[in-house]
Amino acid sequence: MSQPDNQFSYSHDQLTQLAARVLEHARVLGATSAETEVSEGTGQNVTVRLGEVETIEYNRDKGIGVTVYVGQRKGQASSSDFSDDALRQTVEAALAIARHTASDPAAGLADPALLAHDSIDLDLYHPWALDVDQAIALATEVEDAARAVDPRISNSEGGSVSSHVSNFIYANSNGFSSGYASSRHSLSAAVIAEADDAMQRDYWYSTARHADDLQAARDVGRIAGERTVRRLGGRQVATGQFPVLFDPGMAAGLISHLVGATSGGALYRKASFLVDSAGTQVFSDRVRIDEDPFLLRGLASGAFDNEGVATRARTLVDKGVLTGYFLSSYSARKLGLVSTGHAGGNHNLIVRPTGESFGQLLRMMNRGLLVTELLGHGVNTLTGDYSRGAAGFWIENGEIAYPVEEITIAGNLRDMYRQILAVGTDVEVRGGKQTGSILIERMTIAGE
Repeated sequence: MSQPDNQFSYSHDQLTQLAARVLEHARVLGATSAETEVSEGTGQNVTVRLGEVETIEYNRDKGIGVTVYVGQRKGQASSSDFSDDALRQTVEAALAIARHTASDPAAGLADPALLAHDSIDLDLYHPWALDVDQAIALATEVEDAARAVDPRISNSEGGSVSSHVSNFIYANSNGFSSGYASSRHSLSAAVIAEADDAMQRDYWYSTARHADDLQAARDVGRIAGERTVRRLGGRQVATGQFPVLFDPGMAAGLISHLVGATSGGALYRKASFLVDSAGTQVFSDRVRIDEDPFLLRGLASGAFDNEGVATRARTLVDKGVLTGYFLSSYSARKLGLVSTGHAGGNHNLIVRPTGESFGQLLRMMNRGLLVTELLGHGVNTLTGDYSRGAAGFWIENGEIAYPVEEITIAGNLRDMYRQILAVGTDVEVRGGKQTGSILIERMTIAGE
């Protein structure tokens, strides 16, 4: 596993010893079983606005969280004090809570047979040797590149640089103890353009485990500036039903809704439109979604989940058929199933392109809406109803005609997923969900 350096106050071995000490306190004080996570993190954020330094932030955090079980009664507590007295008091607090809670048949540690046994180095730890002056210079470069795109860019929310590293150990009383260091860095810019008494704002960012994998600062700024300027002159469109193309950033949100609807908590509460959907046709048969926890430098990679359960690669959607869910140990027991290694969320989800470039997708839709921004939270996971404010561009004859704003797009996710016509090759890797643009056959657009 990648070993931390002097970015941290505590070594890997020291965190392991602290976790072991917590579990020992839990055993001595009467817990039937226990689990703990001990972590430390440091970070730096710098923002430059209109050429002047606006913020410089530095953080160094540490913490320990413990969950204890007395039979199947559960208690949790946390502390930022790593002294032995504080560790014992934290365990005592968790036990006091457990003894006053109701017994829950689904509560308890993960099944020992499911725990990860192999250490896998996924190349997640790459600290960035960036001092404050260098960060200021880089943030300035990002903002300058954005502001230089067009004279109509009249204001800025700034260029930003962030760098964060963390280290943790998770351990439980079933004998599991493992953890690793990781890093995450980003560059971003957001600017404002003005024309004909109207203003528009847009942004761009790049994020990666390794600074070398970030887009160049000048490119991040340039894209932010170009995205802002192209929105000038926005107008509404006539109400009707049209094809809708979600750009990669917005398409990732469609996949997030899938994760929410197929996560154990929503399923066992019967609060999802995809209850009992495993093995059924959820998407059009052109859609394939793979999950790969083992991508090197992946932004959602991990050999085990938050309970120590081993992760595994799988095809989540195959020719439109949903093959499984996202389950923790608790939600799996509530459903009478087995944990899928998703305590803490999904791993790298990869929506496979169907072969069309962005330009080809525009030509396929011929006339309709390209969505580049969504507003509001009008998604009902229970029913699948979808209604969001939107902005983007109107497409005529397969080409961008003009910018669009102040409209609403509506549909139902059940129908939207089944009406996916294509997934573009314009894949963006900026998070745990990787997808190109997604073209949907028809949605309702409410405008003029």
